[in-house]
Amino acid sequence: MNEELPRPGPLDALTDVAGIRVGHARVPGEGALSGTTVVLAPEGGAVAAVDVRGGGPGTRETDALDPRNLVQRIDAVVLTGGSAYGLDAAAGVMAWLEEQGRGVRVGPDPSQVVPVVPAACLFDLGRGGSWRARPDASTGRAAVEDAAASEPGAQVPEGTVGAGTGAVAGQIKGGVGTASVRLASGTTVAALAVVNAAGSVLDPRTGVLYGEYGMGEPPAHPAPAVHEAARRRLAELRGAREAGGEEQGGGPQEGGVFNTTIAVVATDAALTRPQAQKLAGTAHDGLARAVRPVHLLTDGDTVFALSTGRRPLPPEATAALNEILAAGADALTRAIVKAARAARGVDGPGGTFPSYGELYGAPRRGREPRA
Repeated sequence: MNEELPRPGPLDALTDVAGIRVGHARVPGEGALSGTTVVLAPEGGAVAAVDVRGGGPGTRETDALDPRNLVQRIDAVVLTGGSAYGLDAAAGVMAWLEEQGRGVRVGPDPSQVVPVVPAACLFDLGRGGSWRARPDASTGRAAVEDAAASEPGAQVPEGTVGAGTGAVAGQIKGGVGTASVRLASGTTVAALAVVNAAGSVLDPRTGVLYGEYGMGEPPAHPAPAVHEAARRRLAELRGAREAGGEEQGGGPQEGGVFNTTIAVVATDAALTRPQAQKLAGTAHDGLARAVRPVHLLTDGDTVFALSTGRRPLPPEATAALNEILAAGADALTRAIVKAARAARGVDGPGGTFPSYGELYGAPRRGREPRA
């Protein structure tokens, strides 16, 4: 392993991997608190893989990514709210890709393609007040159009956007976060996470975000008085929900809370499909550092891996691959921390979920209006 410490890319975002673009769209209308995020691969697609864990996954086209199967490259990945209903967002992305002539060629005419659009969903139903306000094909199309309209290497909006609009992490507001690592070899590894965890991102003893413990520097501990005030606030909100017969998901749910953290890890290194699948699997280690507990029966934690293949692996392929695997886990941990820090609180008929910044005094961008 190279002894030089890796550093973030210039944007510290998934778009530090050249050719990758990200777009967000929110479900419109009163009572809506959900949305979709699309990761758009460069022209020609990307090698892709997936690793799905937990007992409650909601996915589409993940079997196509098995290295034993036919599909070699994909053009987009969809991360969406709306639980299984929200997987309809992938249809809008699929239609847009078909119009661009992007997908698996199935006939002599270049327009005869079938885009393969893997997707994963998270549970946010009812958090804005309306159970039926969830992403559909139009939301997916809006998100992929947002991605396509962005400049190469554009910064990625974080926090309460896209698929993170209605996300909740334990008792606090979740959202979208992204981070990157630039290795000494010049290879870039990056992650984008949508944090909607049944477990917590927050150490209840200290108020420190779990993911900060492994980020290379000692975490800044909140003052004891600040932490105690935050604990009281969270206890009050938990008591109010229990008194109202509601779980943290925003409504009565027989069998518990269904939440999920979904993510994409990408690299410009040329990986084979089995190597990409290994990257997706080891990236879950980064998720486990930042969320506790993780991979529960009511989680559907899903990590996609993309390889654009623009940089060949160095001659010492095993050592180089190990660096990429480690960097994928590190980037995903930091992406989860950034998601919690960037989120804005929600206060509405679907529930009150304060942000980490509101509780602990970090910079914040305001609150979501009451729907």
